[in-house]
Amino acid sequence: MAREKWGIAHIFSSMNNTIVHITDLTGAETIAVASGGMVSDKDMNKGKPFTAMKAARKAADKAVAIGITNLHIKIRAPGGNKSKIPGQGAQPAIRALARAGFRIGSIEDVTPISHDSIRKKGGRRGRRV
Repeated sequence: MAREKWGIAHIFSSMNNTIVHITDLTGAETIAVASGGMVSDKDMNKGKPFTAMKAARKAADKAVAIGITNLHIKIRAPGGNKSKIPGQGAQPAIRALARAGFRIGSIEDVTPISHDSIRKKGGRRGRRV
């Protein structure tokens, strides 16, 4: 059997979009990138599970062509003073990567969490609607 080659799948999942970015083990060399906007023609669908699945599949096809066989997965939500919970596209993206034939090594949450609070956007009086 051929030698196994590891990669890292960085999945950023917010309420509005899902971005799947596959790199080598150092994280410096990009192998494949796909986002919800690349696979859907409607903006409202960018954060949906089906679109995330298609984006993950698109990135997986490129990675398989280069010879990646195993993946570590890092999931990220917006974080900071925004949502610490990944959007609805995170789980379908992981499932699509698993179905594409990758062996998954580890799944890790890398959401940035502020240890003091940073100022929320919108100004002193908040967002005026």
